[in-house]
Amino acid sequence: MKIDTAGLDELAKKLSDALPAGLQTLKADLEGNFRAVLQAGLARMDLVTRQDFDVQSGVLARTRAKLEDLEARLAALEARHGGAEPPAA
Repeated sequence: MKIDTAGLDELAKKLSDALPAGLQTLKADLEGNFRAVLQAGLARMDLVTRQDFDVQSGVLARTRAKLEDLEARLAALEARHGGAEPPAA
C-alpha cells in the first residue's frame, strides 16, 4: 500500500506548529522526525487502500447474493424431492 505522504506532511506540520514557542527553533528538525515516526508506524500496520476495500466489499456482496440464491435453489429442490435421500450403505 502506498502511504499518502501529503497527509503525513500535513499532520507532521500540525504537530510541529503545536510546539511551544521555545521549541520553534527546532521546528524543521522535529517536523521531519514526526513525519518519519508517523510513516514508520503506518508502515507496520496491515492496511489496505479504500479502493481495495471497496472492491473486496463488492466481491463479498456478490458472493453473499450468489450463496443465498444457491441456498434457495437447494431448498426448493429438497422440497420437491421430499428432502435428502439417505446415504447408500
